[in-house]
Amino acid sequence: MDRRLTLGVFVVVLLSRLCHFGVLWIEEAYPAAAAVNILAGRVPYIDFWFDKPPLFPYLYTLWHSETTLLLRAAGAGYVTLCAWLMARLAGNPLAGLLLAFFLTFDVASAALVLGPDMLTLAPVMGALLLVKDRPYLAGFVLSLGFHVNTKAILFLPLLWSWKAAAAFGVFAAPVFLWTGYLEQVWQWGSLYASQTFIQNPWRDGLLKTLGWLGFHATLVIGAIRGKWNWQIAFWIAAAAACIFAGFRFFPRYYFHLLPPLCLLASQGLLRMNRWKWLPLAVLLLPILRFGPPYLNLAMQKPIADLAMYRDSQMAAGVINAMKQPGNTIFVWGYRPDVDALTQLPGGTPFLESQPLTGVFADRHLFSSQVSADGAERRKQLSASRPTFVVDGLGKYNPDLALAQYEDLQPWLSGYQEIARTRGSIIYRRKTEN
Repeated sequence: MDRRLTLGVFVVVLLSRLCHFGVLWIEEAYPAAAAVNILAGRVPYIDFWFDKPPLFPYLYTLWHSETTLLLRAAGAGYVTLCAWLMARLAGNPLAGLLLAFFLTFDVASAALVLGPDMLTLAPVMGALLLVKDRPYLAGFVLSLGFHVNTKAILFLPLLWSWKAAAAFGVFAAPVFLWTGYLEQVWQWGSLYASQTFIQNPWRDGLLKTLGWLGFHATLVIGAIRGKWNWQIAFWIAAAAACIFAGFRFFPRYYFHLLPPLCLLASQGLLRMNRWKWLPLAVLLLPILRFGPPYLNLAMQKPIADLAMYRDSQMAAGVINAMKQPGNTIFVWGYRPDVDALTQLPGGTPFLESQPLTGVFADRHLFSSQVSADGAERRKQLSASRPTFVVDGLGKYNPDLALAQYEDLQPWLSGYQEIARTRGSIIYRRKTEN
């Protein structure tokens, strides 16, 4: 893509993201909460539990304030970078435009967030562009993807270069020496991946994949006439592995399919000559499906997906009106947006309650199925003294309410309830009164 087209992509994508200027999606709240703690001098894995690779939260230290223009501009810049890399890789600007389009018109909570799956795209494409002439640099670039998302290792065979593989190993391996990293990222991640909450995962995966392909029919139609080879086939297979790993099929997992399909589709559509406008017209489908939420958010209309975030804003408002310098926080449940909205560092070794209850956040609002014993970690919690404690889970699932855990009763007795919202109970340490 030339400079004017690249600038045009950036402006359009930025305008779409500015519709979400006042929203912090839960997928970006988690690294934002970690960034608040890092900026307060705490170290991931050692001072607080964090189950994602380290580059992910450190990236968010660049825009730790939760809804700044910089955060949305960074998202737009990243999508523009992906589009530019895609155009270079495919040898035509159409591939980049298609990628930018589908990184915008998708489920808002996925498309707007610089999460691990989206952040993997640029390192994979960058490594593929570099591997022929600079294989060592290609391995390093792919290792950056590994440090935001461990799934990036699945794309290493795409490089087909021992030099790139060696460089990848050199830059990826040292992180395993980081105290706590192996347990929190790999062991906990493996446990998470092994236990899905979906009862019929193969059927659910098939239906969701067919639905995704339907909304991306332009890519499917164009890809049929693209230039297939073993590398493209493997790329799609690796992307499919990213989608099916863990049997959850969240929309953000499907981002991995976009680059190879955009590459193929751009080739196929250009070969269709004047008939290419028929599949391109199908782009109206995702625009009509995913465009209105942007307008609704821009006009500040109530959105069902943001009900819990609005509750977090109210809970954070209570704390912000009372907090003092040096105060800390702990939030029970998976509500990291409260941490980010208060900008308070954690006062415990945990940012949320999954390691403490053993119930994963993908189900803990409706299920109490325990996947791991959290008793030892609750002992660690009992030794801490955060200023504020927020139970952001108990009102949704009473069985997992903070007050229900007998071994935490002596600890909780040191706190006084100061406020309630529809979905949260807020406590303050009695000695702070």
